[in-house]
Amino acid sequence: PDDVLNRNFSYLKKIETSSKQLLALINDILDMSRIESGKMNLKNEEFSFGKMLEEINTMIGGQCADKKLNYDCRVIGKIDEFYIGDVMKLKQVLLNILGNAVKFTPSPGNVTFTVEKTAEFDNRTTLKFLVKDTGIGMDEDFVPKIFDVFSQADNSSVNAYGGTGLGMPITKSIVEMMNGKIEVDSEKGKGTTFTVTV
Repeated sequence: PDDVLNRNFSYLKKIETSSKQLLALINDILDMSRIESGKMNLKNEEFSFGKMLEEINTMIGGQCADKKLNYDCRVIGKIDEFYIGDVMKLKQVLLNILGNAVKFTPSPGNVTFTVEKTAEFDNRTTLKFLVKDTGIGMDEDFVPKIFDVFSQADNSSVNAYGGTGLGMPITKSIVEMMNGKIEVDSEKGKGTTFTVTV
């Protein structure tokens, strides 16, 4: 009976994992479709920046603990408690980049998330988010292609991590809709740094 229960539990875990991957793929395809048709709109609502940061740190901190990675979130300078913008889309951008940092960083390793206010003028603020990991990194020739749709490093060790190849193009599109920019610096075997300014 124990063998049967263990086997059934294993099947249920596989079904749950597969369903989550399928849902993520469907959501990515829908997001990409909205972006390409110009139908993705950003909300303009007041949100708590501290609450958003707390939610991100809870999720990513948990993922890092599961993988035995060190996670560090740093806030440089004074960040306002409330901003006006699309908190769901901003969180999607940051979770996508941080999630990749966790996924592509083997243990023992480090993921660092830095937030900084770089400018403020006429009731508008520029925020910079830095995500740095000590993961597997990328080949120099692949880095410019990372934002291409369905683009993934053609290498068995990277393909083993899975993914749709849509996350980074969606992330870049959302950042640009926020009048921002995203940059990446990576070295094979040494890690990757993403800089997002919005």
